[in-house]
Amino acid sequence: MSNRNIFVISDTHFGHSNIIKYCNRPFKSSEEMDETIIQNWNSVVKDQDIIYHLGDVYFSNSSNFQHRLKGRKRLILGNHDNGKDQILHKLFEKITVWRMFPEFKILLTHVPVFEDTILKHPKLLLNVHGHIHEKVIDKPHYKNVSVEQTNYTPINIEELIIKQ
Repeated sequence: MSNRNIFVISDTHFGHSNIIKYCNRPFKSSEEMDETIIQNWNSVVKDQDIIYHLGDVYFSNSSNFQHRLKGRKRLILGNHDNGKDQILHKLFEKITVWRMFPEFKILLTHVPVFEDTILKHPKLLLNVHGHIHEKVIDKPHYKNVSVEQTNYTPINIEELIIKQ
């Protein structure tokens, strides 16, 4: 195994001041929120690590966060992301709508998938997703990694693996 880790995070909403009140985030400004997320990100992610951002990266008036985030970044498009956005294409090595890790039995998406998708697929045990921010789906095969659920810090994918 390499010395590279895989991390996941979702719904950073860099530069989106209204998300603070919409989701009751504990920040006084979008600048404070952005700085906290950047510091938390860089405290766990190293340059050689891969990080999957599960969508809703930033809003138009965001701070200059792009060049400050460590890791080899990949994006699962969120409902607020524009797949033709040049900033996203410069920031992320790959942009997709989902990613399956059969070796971990994990499906990465932005929006949670229908329960049947997980239960009927022989290679899946867990849907790692964002989109629902401070809410959770109270079922064992869902894991919300929106920043509100992860203390505004990426999570190592190995922490999410369900033991059989």
